[in-house]
Amino acid sequence: MNARVLVINPGSTSTKIAVFAGDAPVFVDTLRHPAHELSVFSHVMEQEEFRAGLIFHALQKHDLAIHDMQAVIGRGGLMRPIPGGVYAVNQAMLDDLRSCAYGAHASNLGAILAHALAAPHDLPCYIADPVVVDELGPLARYSGHPDIVRRSIFHALNHKAVARRVAAELGQPYTSLRLIVAHLGGGISVGAHDHGRVVDVNNALDGDGPFSPERGGSLPAGQVVSWCFSPGAQEQDIRQRITGHGGCLAYVGTTSGMEICQRMNAGDAQANAVHAAMAYQVAKEIGAMATVLAGQVQAIIVTGGLAFDPVLVQRIRERVEFLAPVFVCPGEDEMTALAQAATRALRGLEPVLPYPPAG
Repeated sequence: MNARVLVINPGSTSTKIAVFAGDAPVFVDTLRHPAHELSVFSHVMEQEEFRAGLIFHALQKHDLAIHDMQAVIGRGGLMRPIPGGVYAVNQAMLDDLRSCAYGAHASNLGAILAHALAAPHDLPCYIADPVVVDELGPLARYSGHPDIVRRSIFHALNHKAVARRVAAELGQPYTSLRLIVAHLGGGISVGAHDHGRVVDVNNALDGDGPFSPERGGSLPAGQVVSWCFSPGAQEQDIRQRITGHGGCLAYVGTTSGMEICQRMNAGDAQANAVHAAMAYQVAKEIGAMATVLAGQVQAIIVTGGLAFDPVLVQRIRERVEFLAPVFVCPGEDEMTALAQAATRALRGLEPVLPYPPAG
């Protein structure tokens, strides 16, 4: 019988939960949190009991209980940089997440909620491949100035999940391949996967790599400095231009890939040019990652929400398919990826790592 796994993925205004039996979902729910319900909390970390209660009720609605599960897994939050893998939730992890020493985000509640539900029943409790996965090679950490060390923050969960999926299609272990994965969403991350480790990747959070629907990407540094010292400049405004109000939003006023395509089809030349430029920058980043792997690339994988756009995918493909076959895995199924990670751990197919890792 397939083990039942409870998956918990907290976001800023919702908590996604699911129960899987093996690879098959028993149910998937999104528990919405209206602004008036969250307004009573001064900090996201105060929401643990509130969200845990909603999860209990959701399970009851499906005639399930925590003791029906064989494991619980939560989305990994902002914690110390760690290698990819499945981690057992322990006190050190909970302390780091609760302190928000590495950043405050609703995803910090993933491990906390999983532990709160699992611990009374002595169930295994995990996280897997959080955004802070750091497997960068030593040369990749150099920025060009010793005051700035390049950091690894990217869509690690989906990167690793689609890499394993394509490796299975190729009939080889993920750990035996050299792959390039391009995750195309609100942020864009392009990573070089070398035998199971992401040895180089752009920091998709802070403004690095290709521009995206809402992020400016690698803007010319000198001109950014000019922004910072322009009359009335405020730090928050500059950060928003880079990471929230940049990219497609700044150029054409929308972050919707669907709307951009509709405007292209209606003859909007600016929308078409921005769309083509985004594809161009993604392809250029893929080419850069090919040099990281010394040109030895078995596959290029295009994934994320924007991978549903066939025109964008084709514009990328025509520039990079000379390097390696291109596989398209649209979407970002975090719930399935987390469930699969827990199942691998339960079956002994992947080691469960301690947090923080030794060394």
